[in-house]
Amino acid sequence: MNDVINKEHVFNHAIDTVWRAITNADEISTWFIKADFKAEKGYKYTFTSEPNEKGCTVISGEVKNANPYTLIYTWIVADTKVETTVKWELESIAEGTKLYLEHSGISNYEGETAVKMFESFSGGWANCINLLTDYLKELVNAG
Repeated sequence: MNDVINKEHVFNHAIDTVWRAITNADEISTWFIKADFKAEKGYKYTFTSEPNEKGCTVISGEVKNANPYTLIYTWIVADTKVETTVKWELESIAEGTKLYLEHSGISNYEGETAVKMFESFSGGWANCINLLTDYLKELVNAG
């Protein structure tokens, strides 16, 4: 089983704008889900999605690294107690900012659950990047 999800995307925005969007709790709460988050090593964060037909999902974890343009944190979904790792890296390029997103450790889930979580996370991160793209477009147009 593939254990790592990798996504890349180029944003037509300055690296600091993208960095704020992925590290500032108010911004994360605007484009993603409600966040109690600080890009500080050791900070224990919580993301809480709005209730839907499946209930409310809480994601928690701890920030492991928050150096400029690299953000790494653990990712624990609701009551699973299974820890995976999310890594965001930003690179300034001529066109704007290149995002590298990696979600690893999915084989920490047992058996078929790992396959289902891999598929769920892969689609979820694609959607997340789309939401971030839309947010950044609105942010520029609002200014």
